[in-house]
Amino acid sequence: MHQATRLFDCLSINIKDNSLEDMLAAKEGGHWKKYSTQLVKETVDKLSAGLLSIGVSGGNMTAEGRDKVALLSKNRPEWIMLDLAVQQIGAILTPLYPTINVNELEFVLNDAQAKVVFVNDEDLYLKVISLKDRLPYLQKIYTFEHVANAAHWKELLAASTPALLEQIKPISDRITGSDLATIIYTSGTTGTPKGVMLSHHNIITNLKASMPCFPPGDHMRALSFLPLNHILERMVTYLYLFKGTAIYYAESMETIGDNLKEVKPHLFTTVPRLLEKVYDKIMLKGNELTGTKRKLFFWAHELAEKFEINASQSLIYRLQLAVANKLIFSKWREALGGNVKAIISGGAACQVRLIRIFTAARIVIMEGYGLTETSPVISVNRFQESGREFGSVGPCIEGVEVKIAEDGEILCKGPNIMMGYYKRPDLTADVMQGDWFMTGDIGTFTSKGFLKITDRKKELFKTSGGKYVAPLPIESKLKESLFIEQAMVIGAERKFVSALLVPSFPNLLDWCRQQGIKETDPIQLCNHKKVVEHYQELVESFNKFFNPVEQVKKFALLPRDWSVDTGELTPKLSLKRKVILEKFRDAIEQLYA
Repeated sequence: MHQATRLFDCLSINIKDNSLEDMLAAKEGGHWKKYSTQLVKETVDKLSAGLLSIGVSGGNMTAEGRDKVALLSKNRPEWIMLDLAVQQIGAILTPLYPTINVNELEFVLNDAQAKVVFVNDEDLYLKVISLKDRLPYLQKIYTFEHVANAAHWKELLAASTPALLEQIKPISDRITGSDLATIIYTSGTTGTPKGVMLSHHNIITNLKASMPCFPPGDHMRALSFLPLNHILERMVTYLYLFKGTAIYYAESMETIGDNLKEVKPHLFTTVPRLLEKVYDKIMLKGNELTGTKRKLFFWAHELAEKFEINASQSLIYRLQLAVANKLIFSKWREALGGNVKAIISGGAACQVRLIRIFTAARIVIMEGYGLTETSPVISVNRFQESGREFGSVGPCIEGVEVKIAEDGEILCKGPNIMMGYYKRPDLTADVMQGDWFMTGDIGTFTSKGFLKITDRKKELFKTSGGKYVAPLPIESKLKESLFIEQAMVIGAERKFVSALLVPSFPNLLDWCRQQGIKETDPIQLCNHKKVVEHYQELVESFNKFFNPVEQVKKFALLPRDWSVDTGELTPKLSLKRKVILEKFRDAIEQLYA
């Protein structure tokens, strides 16, 4: 690994030292199909040759002179094989969220001047085809699934010849670590997408520095389901490839529970939203228990809520927790496959209470922090307990420096800072202060020297009384309630702070049954006098954690979940605040009427 300078070096290194029979694996026709290191290497080379046969190349090796290959697909072995195949002939992979809206898709494909697009299936094929007349640079579309009248990716494998295969090495030998490796467009919560340019060196230094933070061990298995076009999943994938960790791809977000039990992974990456869902499912099951089993479940849960990390807790507590682990939490671990050494969490802030409970249950959560522009890891809570602290995003990784600006903004510098935004030196200049990248996040260091994120700079707002309010900590606190699924705190230029709340309907219906409330329709429930009073009490119980300016004075209950499909969430499941403010303007105006 030390001699690797380019991402695609993982293949030659593994062929030599660490060949696996399941380097990559995915379900095909209901069974796990495994791709050995040897098969992956052969497929990648043939795919490179096929791409050369249709004229895809590195051109003059400048960012703008190299051919761009766009990719819209769910996670699957072909994703990563295409990525490596494109890299080693000097072209540039530009991956996109499969859920991207059509306007953004048109913008990105034209901005990147994508010459070839690969898509997962018919739906995505039709999405691209619908834009074909507006994409002057696009020459070919290939699909991974078989789609009628569409070119299948295996046609490129068939086009491979010995002569073309011989061209690969001389091309890849000229590629260096400082060359551009990929362009990742970030949708962000505002404006048009920006293409973040990351070099091989950016990502490789990041994975080398992250590797010691991970659990030690050889021949581990990972489950992959976070979208690969997201830099966290992608960087961690390269880390797995260099380390010789087998990667199994979940069939879909819906099947993660089953896939965990089948694959029994040692590692996986996630966003907090999915951890919250796992936790809610466990709590729903706990609520269905009766008698002694129910008492035991909630006794164990209560113990876990008192867990402290790196602190000596009384012998009685430790003995009780050992019993809870044997009787109750062992079942939680089994639900995750029984082998999980660590779960890597990123993309948004995870509730401290959740991390505390999972840690007590011997499920290590490594929460980290970073941005696409930082390749991505800036800091991460380590696998070793001494390198973890609840409420922090861990210590900075080796080689990455952080300083806090006068206004509290986190500034970062190191070999992980992007080459810049594609074709937008003006936007690049906006986020750089000399060598320091301005993250747009507000943070501090804890007494142990660990980084702690307190808010997004862009999300801070001022009330009409001129007081600043940070919405994130208030929202996180509210979501600790079993009855609150989603929350958004508002109050910019208003007299007081209020909140939009989406109830957790399964838990609310449970409560209604106990209260003898027969109503089940979400709209009527949100207006039911007793339900509103119940939420009033909840909100008041949380207000005591905040100073008077930050306390939620009024709230509105909304009858349906926010989602990516309906436009209130980004693909990373962060709130699109502007969209929510616009969509629920009437409800908000009533709060301030």
